[in-house]
Amino acid sequence: MPTTVTNHEALQLVVAVHRLVRSLRQAAPARRLQPTQLLVLSELSAHGPMRIGEIAVRALCSQPTATTVVTSLESTGLVRREPDAADGRATIVVLTEVGRDTILSLAHGEAELLSERMSELSPEDREHLRSAMPILRHLADPQQNK
Repeated sequence: MPTTVTNHEALQLVVAVHRLVRSLRQAAPARRLQPTQLLVLSELSAHGPMRIGEIAVRALCSQPTATTVVTSLESTGLVRREPDAADGRATIVVLTEVGRDTILSLAHGEAELLSERMSELSPEDREHLRSAMPILRHLADPQQNK
């Protein structure tokens, strides 16, 4: 039994995860968002208001990209900018109620769809997925686990 993971095996996992997420997003009957827009809304929902620079770090994009994404989300009423109480020259980005509802709707729609798909699996496969969840969370955010 091999003790290392090959690049090919890692690539197969990346492709499978991307396909799963894409198929859920395409099938879910909710508002369509670009992947970076979804990431920004998710980060704001999970961590609260933040500056553009922090959004860029958390969404794994450049600061200009984060600014463009926030501007587009702001134009649709999903976020708003407010003065930063800690530094009057800076602004923070805040998730609006519409933004919160949107991210919850997307998450629930995708989760419901995945739940339906998982119910079609064998009990053993469902248990394998349950036991893999902490590992996948760790792989998704290795910095949080150090």
